[in-house]
Amino acid sequence: MKSRTRKAVNGLKIVVLAGGLSMERNVSLSSGTKVCRALRARGHQAILVDMFLGLESYNGTLDDIFDAPDGLCSDYSVAREAPDLDAVRASRQDKSKSMFGKDVLTVCAIADIVFLALHGTCGEDGRVQAAFDLLGIPYTGSGYLGSAIAMDKDLTKRLVADYVVTPQWRAVTYAEADIDRIANETKLPCVVKPIANGSSIGVSIVHDLAALKTALRDCLAYGDRVVLEQYIQGREIQVAILTGKALPSIEIIPKTGFYDYANKYQAGAAEEITPAPIPPEWETRVRAATETVFRVIGLSVYSRADFIVTPDGTPYFLEINTLPGMTPTSLVPQEAAAVGMSYEDLCEKIVEESLKARGMQA
Repeated sequence: MKSRTRKAVNGLKIVVLAGGLSMERNVSLSSGTKVCRALRARGHQAILVDMFLGLESYNGTLDDIFDAPDGLCSDYSVAREAPDLDAVRASRQDKSKSMFGKDVLTVCAIADIVFLALHGTCGEDGRVQAAFDLLGIPYTGSGYLGSAIAMDKDLTKRLVADYVVTPQWRAVTYAEADIDRIANETKLPCVVKPIANGSSIGVSIVHDLAALKTALRDCLAYGDRVVLEQYIQGREIQVAILTGKALPSIEIIPKTGFYDYANKYQAGAAEEITPAPIPPEWETRVRAATETVFRVIGLSVYSRADFIVTPDGTPYFLEINTLPGMTPTSLVPQEAAAVGMSYEDLCEKIVEESLKARGMQA
């Protein structure tokens, strides 16, 4: 392993690691493409690498890879549908069971830092961070423990419930045979959430028993644990945090339904207003709650917290995302822009602060 003595932050060799094998694969590739191009525009030798497929299609040498034209980026947008992961697995030439594709760990070890543009259970749950810690590979965002905690919606709520207001909830482990019993025990309306998915994949708001049973059945596709959360009616407010300080809040108003997977990533599907048009005292409360959750879980660098704010101004904390989206429609860049920070500035700041978080001089 090469020495990690840092040079100036300009002109770094950066692997933007995206893709992977989670239900948020497509979102990740969109985030990664935009991040990679932003970092290249700032003078860095950034390349986009798919964590799962690796460098199977790269024909050059690893010594020259950071000089690859356009940083191995291609045009990418998020489809309305979630990815077909079976098709992704089948497309990989290397049939290894490793989640790291061809030459991924090698090229990450060559880089000065890895910008994690991964989302979901393949990259946002602490496992990649732990592997990189063991290998001495610096990366962006929170460490392995905070990432793992934040990915588990039940564990997150257990830790922060004494510090912020959160809807009542319970987590259940179940099989098909348990659905009728669980449905009959659950107070309606409620929100059904897979315990460790992001981008609202698998999330349903249900108002009757039949819809609850359907939602529970559908969630089994994502695992055998689910969170059943009290439905809170109010305004959807989200708050990004950068270097421990909350940015101006943003209000989400979907044109149809709720802020689900399609509404998050299709341009024009939701109205997003930042700063959120809420009273100053509401803004103070929701920002303070965001910073509290960030601190209690032990996160670092940046994240984004989701709330429902009721008519009396009470912010109900829902969840926090340690690797929030960086796509063309994502919220963190919009909040950064509200304080005069361009997308390129934001990416640069994340790199700088992540080097500090990993104990390296930026």
